[in-house]
Amino acid sequence: MRVDRFLSNLPRFNRKQVRLLLVEKRVRIDGKIVSDPHAEVLEFSRVEVAEEVLQVGKPARYFMLHKPPGCVSATRDPEHPTVLDLIHEPNRDDLHIAGRLDFNTTGLMLITNDGQWSRRLTQPQTKLPKVYYVETEQEIGPQYALKFAEGLYFAFEDLTTQPAELIVLGPKAARLSIVEGRYHQVKRMFGHFDNKVLRLHRESMGPLVLDNALKPGEYRALRTEEIHLI
Repeated sequence: MRVDRFLSNLPRFNRKQVRLLLVEKRVRIDGKIVSDPHAEVLEFSRVEVAEEVLQVGKPARYFMLHKPPGCVSATRDPEHPTVLDLIHEPNRDDLHIAGRLDFNTTGLMLITNDGQWSRRLTQPQTKLPKVYYVETEQEIGPQYALKFAEGLYFAFEDLTTQPAELIVLGPKAARLSIVEGRYHQVKRMFGHFDNKVLRLHRESMGPLVLDNALKPGEYRALRTEEIHLI
């Protein structure tokens, strides 16, 4: 939100007072004096006016997790362990999952308290590729790659999937890159050929790649340069 709008929304200031505060350089965002009414205030920003703190702000947090099988992509579940049960951090309830995985699907999960960041990561318009390693029950024929690149029609949603890239690694193994996240999409794509997916593992989301040093169930904080890739 623009800083002038943020301040004007408070009952204590009208628009004229806000303009004056900015001109007099009495407004600070994250410790820096701002005079531009278009300066952005985030939910994590500390906002001060004339030494009074109007929004304390909080640290933005970003984690990479190697999701194990048998784990629910949810904040709470009455029957099964959840992804957030694996995160041993203070104020864990503030965190949410950016891009879910099925119960037995493994691999990269990103967890944050930054809603804007996670939306950039997952919204369809960004078309960030998600790369999966896939093992199937039957052999993967050459027609798979052609059909996936063309797009598959999903009758339930009445839509055709975006073009996807398939690289065959072996008779029953492949690497698939998709830019969507439809319900059980990968399994349904292979299901078009009546080929059951036996193993599914997410290797990357856009430029963020699962750290090979992380064992299933382990996580680490993202580095600053990784956060800024999104």
